[in-house]
Amino acid sequence: MPTVTQGQTEKTVELKQTLTPARRAWQTFRRHHLALAGAFILALLVGASALAPVISKYDPEAASLDILAPPSREHPLGTDDVGRDLLSRLLHAGRISLSVGFGAAVLTVAIGVLVGAPAGYYGGRVDALLSALINVMLAIPILPLALVLSSFVQTNLTFVILIIGGLSWPAVARIIRAEFLSLREREFVEAARVLGAGSGRIIFVHILPNTLAPIIVAATLQVAQAILLESALSFLGYGVQPPQASWGNMLQDAQRYLRTVPELAIYPGALISLTVISINFLGDGLREALDPRLQV
Repeated sequence: MPTVTQGQTEKTVELKQTLTPARRAWQTFRRHHLALAGAFILALLVGASALAPVISKYDPEAASLDILAPPSREHPLGTDDVGRDLLSRLLHAGRISLSVGFGAAVLTVAIGVLVGAPAGYYGGRVDALLSALINVMLAIPILPLALVLSSFVQTNLTFVILIIGGLSWPAVARIIRAEFLSLREREFVEAARVLGAGSGRIIFVHILPNTLAPIIVAATLQVAQAILLESALSFLGYGVQPPQASWGNMLQDAQRYLRTVPELAIYPGALISLTVISINFLGDGLREALDPRLQV
């Protein structure tokens, strides 16, 4: 068997030391095969949803007399209980569910930064007050509160994004607070203070960019959580409302046919599971790639 010489080992170490952080992160990420598979599947789902009108010629909301039809050349996945093409509805529903996931994740991170950054940077009473708010929000179950709020308003896509993003930020805020607590006394922050930089500039220009790695990982995982929450809300009748399709309300519509036409529930359920698993694998890979402590 070939042996690794001391010279080869030194060359490998030297090569790793000369890599930029971005290259080092990419090398770590591409060794994570599940993360690569997750990224590929997620890209495939996003691409198929974005190209829904091209892939399927049918209007996802147009009913027909061809009710509960089996798969055929005209309808590759069959039709639902009012004659709508299942493939078209699944692709357009993916647009809605993925839009909720990414939109709610962006809102979650934005609120998390606005709460967590001042708490970690200022400390003292500001930290105590904002940390108390974070702890209170963490103690409240998201789904029951979302159901209560949804019952007062006619829900639509925008409202679903706002309600999920507006209730999911405490975990992200806690991560950002911890990062700011560890960075606020570092030399580059002290240098910025000496040069006369104000608190706002220090927070958003000097410290925040150095917290991007955990924020990116947290945001990725928030996408999966938002998709699950949207599916649960829509399944219970408080999310995206028919005839607009989402994977969650397609599951709700399929309840009556679980014994006779189970594929009506299998297709959207499988897409929800596949999307969430892919995002979780991607999040694991990003965490290993972006956290220097986990890099080999």
